[in-house]
Amino acid sequence: MTSEPEGAPAEQPATTDPWGVLPAGQAEVARALARRPRARAPAPGESISPARNAYCFPSPDSDLDLKCVHIAPTADLVGLTPAADPADRIEIVDGVELDYGSNELMPVLRGILKGNGNYLERIIGPRELVLGGDPALLAEAREVVLGVLSRRVARHYGGFATGQLKLFDEKPTAKRALYVLRTAATGRHLLAHGEVVTDVARLVPFVPPEIDELLAIKRTGEQGELDRDHAATWRGRLAAAIAAVDAAWATSVLPPEPLEPAVAALDAWLRDVRRRCW
Repeated sequence: MTSEPEGAPAEQPATTDPWGVLPAGQAEVARALARRPRARAPAPGESISPARNAYCFPSPDSDLDLKCVHIAPTADLVGLTPAADPADRIEIVDGVELDYGSNELMPVLRGILKGNGNYLERIIGPRELVLGGDPALLAEAREVVLGVLSRRVARHYGGFATGQLKLFDEKPTAKRALYVLRTAATGRHLLAHGEVVTDVARLVPFVPPEIDELLAIKRTGEQGELDRDHAATWRGRLAAAIAAVDAAWATSVLPPEPLEPAVAALDAWLRDVRRRCW
């Protein structure tokens, strides 16, 4: 997110385009961020987490998800009327679907303590995916969040991958199969190394070698379905990928539960942020 004085006009955030976002779509991302309702206080960061970018299996019709974290002014939080998160927005720009959503810092941190990978990826995901924001505050957030990582993440990544597998059973597209593999592989990598990686190209040890087949199909379009025999073959591989997340729990470098001193440090940091962002 950005830090700006109350009443100041929103500036267009700088963007980068290392994965091939169309220039028009990239410009609209900046405009969408500038137009949205903004918190007056700085927040840790705005991250892009789309298939087009973060997962590195794009297709010409890929959408672009902007998943963000913001800080509500503390004065609003202690008043009679609770501060509401900005409304989710979906816009179509030059044929690209832009899906924007943001969550306030406190529920994000609580979710992270429970192992919520969606929120983890916004805070400690790849730095190159951050759009705008307060770099110093993001660095603080990353430090305290890394300290509370635990094996609870296995439940999130295994559960989310299972949900994607059910969608694959309904419609066996390459995209849905890749979501299962990416989610499971990110979870396994996190359990093994304590690092969030979303790029399938960097998750090679945790994905089947046949993934290139799916990548080739996905590049032709979002909705390309597998034939019955091909889907049945991949169904077994996807189930095995999910099972491997559970199996990775026992040998994880992460503690079974968040460490109490790290949780205390996270709580102290949040309280300090609240004081700074009255």
